[in-house]
Parts: sequence; structure tokens; C-alpha cells
Amino acid sequence: MDQAERLRNIIKRQQYQPDMPLKMARVITVTSGKGGVGKTSVSVNLAIHLSRMGKRVVILDADFGLANIEIMLGIRPQFNLADLMFRGKSMREIITYGPENIGFISGGSGINEMANLNKAQIVDLVQKMAELDQIADVVIVDTGAGIGNSVLEFVAASEEVLLVATPEPTSITDAYALLKALNRNSAYHKAKTVVKLIANQVRHKNDAEELHEKLGVVVNKFLNIDIEFLGAIPYDENMSKAILKQDPIVLSAPATAAARSLTDIAARLGGEVDINNQGFGIMRLFSSVIRMKFGRKE
Repeated sequence: MDQAERLRNIIKRQQYQPDMPLKMARVITVTSGKGGVGKTSVSVNLAIHLSRMGKRVVILDADFGLANIEIMLGIRPQFNLADLMFRGKSMREIITYGPENIGFISGGSGINEMANLNKAQIVDLVQKMAELDQIADVVIVDTGAGIGNSVLEFVAASEEVLLVATPEPTSITDAYALLKALNRNSAYHKAKTVVKLIANQVRHKNDAEELHEKLGVVVNKFLNIDIEFLGAIPYDENMSKAILKQDPIVLSAPATAAARSLTDIAARLGGEVDINNQGFGIMRLFSSVIRMKFGRKE
């Protein structure tokens, strides 16, 4: 039995204990093919709206080492994911709370170090992730940009992916490159993962439709992946001002077109409920990511 097989058995035993609570969080992974398209801003603003809708929301900053969420909110956390994995902190201790009671977890260097976990650490991490499933109704995973392994692992392991892109040709090309790399990932299954497109920084009315048509047709033809169109966010100078002030636009300028668009998108997300009201679970997502990291290490 190789290391990857032993890992699968460890995770399987931990996931299906008879006394383990069945409640699992809804996991929404937000990603992009390149930086600078507003991915993290979308994550934060959607989290605020979902919290206002009565959901307990936690954002996981999976862009390790860059601290995007804490910079966006202007809040410095005391602990991060590495403290959970290696320094004995609990899940509740590493969650920092911001506006509208949204929680966030700083990735630190923990995500990149998951491939080096031993058996005891794997068991401990899976159990702690099960606690997050009880703490949150929705977990938003804000990935890094691009097509690196750490991004693809989270996207491939997710059932619900929000792909943020702008109408710029480079953004469209990079979004396609991300989906192409995802399609080649052995852990990715088309039937399991739903990809939803958010068109950001849209300057003209038809830009969003053209973006979805250009990207959707090519992706469907060459990769056999269907992309749902979730909504468009117009270009708004208030968005840049909000980022500079470290004050999300839905709070600093709620009457603007961009803020209203984010409200509409959040309403669509909040209205999409599983018939069993059951999420995919952050524990299951992390278990899948760990397996991928170990598999790549073999």
C-alpha cells in the first residue's frame, strides 16, 4: 500500500464516523485566470450579502502568503491556517470576524505545507475541518489567480466554482487557459463541478453577453465544459475607491451600479439551494486537496 492509498484510508475513516454530525457547509470557490480582475473584491462583497441574508459565512484566503482578504478588509488576523495545522490552535481561534459578521481565515503558508503532513496531522486537520462545517453555512474559498497547482487543486475539488473575468482579451484568454488546465487535471470531474461566470468591470451593455458567448462557445466546443452565466458587474470608479479605503463597496457605496449588481448576484446564489439543504462540505474539499497534493508528491 503506497502513501496515497494510506492517506485515502485515513480520510475515509475520519469522514464516515457514525457519531459525526451530518451538516456540511456549502462551499463556493472563487477563482480567475489572471490577477487584477476583482476576484477577491467579489468574494468579500458576496460574503457580506450572503451574511445579510442570514447565512453564517467564512472566507478562506487560499492565496497563501499574500493576505488578500485581510488587506481588502483592513483587518490583521492574529492566527492563520498554519496555526491550525501546526501550532495547536482551534478552528474557532483562527477565524477573524469583519463587517456584517463575516469570518475569514488567512491561509498563511499552511496550504502549501499540506503535502508534508504526517498521519496524526492529517487526522487532526480533517477533524478540525469538520468543525468548520458546523460553524459556517457557506465557506467561500478565494483562490490565487492563474493556473498553478494550488489553484487547480481547489478548483478541481470543488462542486461550485465562480469564475471571475473581464471583457479584456487577456482575461478571456487566461480564463480559457485555467479551464483547459482544469480539464487536464485527473481529479476534475465535469459531472461534479459547476462553473459559473461573473463578468466584472463591464463598460458596455453588450460586453457581458459577448464575454459569455466567446468564452462559453470555445470552452464547450473544445473542452466540453458548460459555463453558466451568473451575472455582470459594471465598471465603477467607486470600486477602486472602496478597495483603497479597505471598505467593501456594498458598505461604502451601496447605491452604486456595481454594488446593486453584486446584490443581484448574491441573491441568485442565495436562492440556489440544494433540495436536501446540504452542502458539499469544506472537510470533503480539504480531503480532496490533500489527496491531490500527496498524489503529486508520489
